[in-house]
Amino acid sequence: MSRAGDLAAAAGRMPVVRGSDDDPAAVLAVATLMHLAEPGDGTAGALVAALGPRRVVESLLAGESADALARAAAEAGVELEPALVARGLGRWLPRLDLPAAARSVAQAARSGARLVLPGDHDWPSGLDDLGPHAPPGLWVRGTPHALDALGRSIALVGARAATGYGEHVTTQAAAGLADRGFAVVSGAAYGIDARAHRATLASDGTTVAFLAGGVDRPYPAAHDSLLADIATRGAVVSEVPCGAAPTKWRFLQRNRLIAATANATVVLEAGRRSGSLNTAGHAAALGRPLGAVPGPVTSPASAGCHRLLREYDAVCVTDASEMAELAGDTPPGSSAQPLLGELAPDELRALDALAPRTARSVDDIARRAGLEPTRARAALAGLEALGAATTRDARWVRTSAMPT
Repeated sequence: MSRAGDLAAAAGRMPVVRGSDDDPAAVLAVATLMHLAEPGDGTAGALVAALGPRRVVESLLAGESADALARAAAEAGVELEPALVARGLGRWLPRLDLPAAARSVAQAARSGARLVLPGDHDWPSGLDDLGPHAPPGLWVRGTPHALDALGRSIALVGARAATGYGEHVTTQAAAGLADRGFAVVSGAAYGIDARAHRATLASDGTTVAFLAGGVDRPYPAAHDSLLADIATRGAVVSEVPCGAAPTKWRFLQRNRLIAATANATVVLEAGRRSGSLNTAGHAAALGRPLGAVPGPVTSPASAGCHRLLREYDAVCVTDASEMAELAGDTPPGSSAQPLLGELAPDELRALDALAPRTARSVDDIARRAGLEPTRARAALAGLEALGAATTRDARWVRTSAMPT
């Protein structure tokens, strides 16, 4: 039997973690790649983009040289230096272990995890922006449609050693975002991450946790019950195989997934060297909107947020409404909302004549504003277009869309 044949043979004994129509050998190939390459390995990603997961694994099993792989990639339109591929082989071949990959699939099946691949309807499309550094697949433990919610999501991240201030702001933000229909993405760490997940669940929202280890391996261990709750009402996700241990490198690479899948990233509290600044860096590199919550200028726990505001053009956000706007969610009537000083003079005078609870006629408003009725009607029409005024039985009231 050829080494390529070994892949098909091993796949035939593998439990189902995908749809019944999928090629088991192709599924095992992706699982094998997750064993071979560390998260974010651009050389592996480029080869997979050129040749496909199964072809790459079969080539490695067959002992193809770096030159041969580089030529095959070039024929597929992806240029790779043979020396770069050779260094990749040096990393991957010691880990080429089909039985180990098959065992991780079996462990995933026992844990209730499924494998989501690029092109699936629930594949987070934001991951495609990572290019060759995107994962070949994701292990997911959770509700069937949780990943669909990532199309409208915000990442809330921050310090593990959170203060009472940071936890309070996070609770209010996560609850407010959940109420607005946003999914909350985070990393299930102590402090801000955990508070973001818990507040979202308490508000009956959807939350997704990205782990640096396998989805069957709760980390930190003290968050076992939290991760179980997330999996019941959201999703726990990882790009490394079941059973894999979290490492410092995997934590840093995990952060790129958080930044890529969310529509925007907000750092709620962070020290000057907080790991959440790494997530912010990934968001900025991907062109994702980045927000930071200011804190007391004397608090070291907010020094990282202030650094983001000063050095990285992060947007200052203070509540869920501003975070939602960061992700492109504009409240009704506010898309063209000017400041009071930017209103036309007649509009400002008509606005002064309106009341929030007492409906007034056009003639009454014209009298109070000192305007002719025709000009008052025109001004009211302008205010209505801005969402600052509305009619009730041919009478007008002021809305809350503009400040008093």
